[in-house]
Amino acid sequence: MQLNYSLLSLLGLTFALFSCQSSNQNTEAAYLTIQGETMGTYYKVTYQNTQENNYKAIIDSLLADLNQEVSTYIPNSVISTFNAAEDSLVFAREGTRKEHFLTNLDVAGRVFVLSKGDFDPTVMPLINYWGFGYSERKPVTSVDSSKIDSLRNFVGFDKIELVKKENRVVLKKSSPGVQLDFSALAKGYGVDAVGRLLEKKGVKHYLVDIGGEVLAKGLNSKGAFWSIGINQPSETSKLTDLVAVIPLDNRAMATSGNYRNFYEINGVKYSHTINPKKGFPERNTLLSATIIADNCMYADALATACMVKGATASIKWIQELQGVEAYLIYGKEDGSMGSWYSEGLKEVFEQ
Repeated sequence: MQLNYSLLSLLGLTFALFSCQSSNQNTEAAYLTIQGETMGTYYKVTYQNTQENNYKAIIDSLLADLNQEVSTYIPNSVISTFNAAEDSLVFAREGTRKEHFLTNLDVAGRVFVLSKGDFDPTVMPLINYWGFGYSERKPVTSVDSSKIDSLRNFVGFDKIELVKKENRVVLKKSSPGVQLDFSALAKGYGVDAVGRLLEKKGVKHYLVDIGGEVLAKGLNSKGAFWSIGINQPSETSKLTDLVAVIPLDNRAMATSGNYRNFYEINGVKYSHTINPKKGFPERNTLLSATIIADNCMYADALATACMVKGATASIKWIQELQGVEAYLIYGKEDGSMGSWYSEGLKEVFEQ
């Protein structure tokens, strides 16, 4: 795919449970927590309210605008319009460009290349086939390999092309069956977008959480770094069953796992993580992938890519990336769980 990567610089993009590492910085002003629903899940924002402003209304408006561009569950959203198009989607004028959509597209393209195709937002036709998409949600009781092979013809980032012509931007597709899905990074993008909004308002201490993907800046009300719990990757675990707690020093964190969104047919479990290269739900020993990065959108996409790659390949991959930390939980042959963490998390796990 040919993309105009001047839209943004990936690495330049810009549920609190515990506290640690106290600081002398002044955090005496009251903290406000607002919450609501977005993207099929919850959002929760806690921030130091020095000016006594409640930003819920503008955050709701921002998230509504975002959904109108990237939600496949809204029939007239930008992404749904592209998915229904025969050949292309045209953005007529510079002033009417859909930056939420285009930014998601741009970063998706970058992570597609970075992950060597394990992260691919054109996997939407396969997601729908397996019952995890915007079409009717129902388990696949009889797998049709020929149908999967035909759908794979629509999957691949080379099937779309972004072209800029004078005052128009045109997103082309190679065939009508090509469709996009940004669900693996849109929540992270929403987290970052809310963070940018708060910073424009002068807020320096905040935690943004959308469905468990978070961005932490500054300190919490106790004058400590915001700390985030990682859930035990088990079908029976409660949200309070934690395997680790990680303090975030002005960073973002996202976790992907296959232990909640799945169904079982004839003793075989089918998860929502679809391998774009194989066309089937990915089955490997990796149970949970937590990524820490400078922005949540990037962390969100990388975590999904890890779930496709599996534990061994993910460890090697993460060690090659700059500015990224990871905590992976995987299943062992004896049924127990093992874990791996990157070099930058040693202080957390080896205290």
